[in-house]
Amino acid sequence: MKKSLVTLIGLLCVLALTVSAADGKKKQPLTDDQKALQKQMLEKYDANKDGKLDKEERAKMTKEEKKKWSDTFNHKKQAAKEEAK
Repeated sequence: MKKSLVTLIGLLCVLALTVSAADGKKKQPLTDDQKALQKQMLEKYDANKDGKLDKEERAKMTKEEKKKWSDTFNHKKQAAKEEAK
């Protein structure tokens, strides 16, 4: 009985942590500038028309466009990787 109770309490704690972690990662709505840039880049580089720019599609962007994309969407990790190349 005690084992079942401890297990149940543990599962409830894990569930509570999972829910609270998911709440903290809500996406901010895109600004008009971000929407315009996203639309422009998708029209130009989204070869498979899936609505996303994958690694190969982003590789075809010019340095200026990559910087603008990173600055607009705050992709610090991606920008650091691109500059390292």
